Amino acid sequence: MTNHKQIARLTTQEPKVRLVKSSRQRRRFNPKILISRTIETTVIVSVLLTGFAGVGAIACWGLEIIELNTNPRVIFSSWHYQKNACLGGMLVGFSTFLGSSLLGASLNISRDNFHK
Repeated sequence: MTNHKQIARLTTQEPKVRLVKSSRQRRRFNPKILISRTIETTVIVSVLLTGFAGVGAIACWGLEIIELNTNPRVIFSSWHYQKNACLGGMLVGFSTFLGSSLLGASLNISRDNFHK
């Protein structure tokens, strides 16, 4: 009988639930990091846009000169409009670069304590 009681007691006991604490902490959302990474990404993309638009403008300028030299009756070539579009893209990219760099610098300066 004692063996039966021990078995009955073991089967009726509830299994112990052991809480395992994970070693990794949960990361919290930090808006300052999001803003700084967004500004950094904007700066990099605007520099790349400015560079590629500059190369495109130089290529269109060269092709416009070639087209004007081969056909003297052409007043405005089709490359003229594409060159202006690339120059406009350069202007937009460069102004975006300056604006985002200025914004990032001003946010970093306001976080640092230079007045000490």
